[in-house]
Amino acid sequence: MTFSAAELEALIPRLRRYAYALARHPVRPDDLVQDALERAWSRRRQWQHGTDLRAWVFAILHNVFISDMRRFAARGYDPDPIDADERTDASTDRSHHAGVMLDIERALAALSAEQRAVVLLVGLEDLGYREAAEVLGIPIGTVMSRLARGRACLRELMEGGLPAHRESPQGPSSRSDPSAPLQVVRRNVH
Repeated sequence: MTFSAAELEALIPRLRRYAYALARHPVRPDDLVQDALERAWSRRRQWQHGTDLRAWVFAILHNVFISDMRRFAARGYDPDPIDADERTDASTDRSHHAGVMLDIERALAALSAEQRAVVLLVGLEDLGYREAAEVLGIPIGTVMSRLARGRACLRELMEGGLPAHRESPQGPSSRSDPSAPLQVVRRNVH
């Protein structure tokens, strides 16, 4: 037994939202969603009836994103999106609501990719810890840890402070410009 095209189509808004938040780019999210949908449909017989279709398709989308990032890195291309500051300059007349949304977007962008993925899957897409762990291919304890650190970092950023920790395989953030609006630092714990 497999899923229908209508079931897959119903996931598109959530996939687009997750892809946009992951890629933080005006065009790439649509490409990510399209690739994920094509792969899900062509591999629909691999989906196991009784499992969460949403988690399965999100895992495909996440894997497409990771593959793209690796491909871009191998080519020396920086896939980072248009800087949020550039969007801010073009929209100084936005309402308070839009300003808050931009603050949230900037705070999410300041998280490590690992924390951002977990925060989005659990907080925005309402996946459970186990589902998020399956999507990301990591242990459930790692999901809970990244989520706790990501939420704490978001709270500090939204309150105007500096995050206490940024989870990153490269170590401390490379941003050293004191005028940067969302500078990230790591505390040394002994």
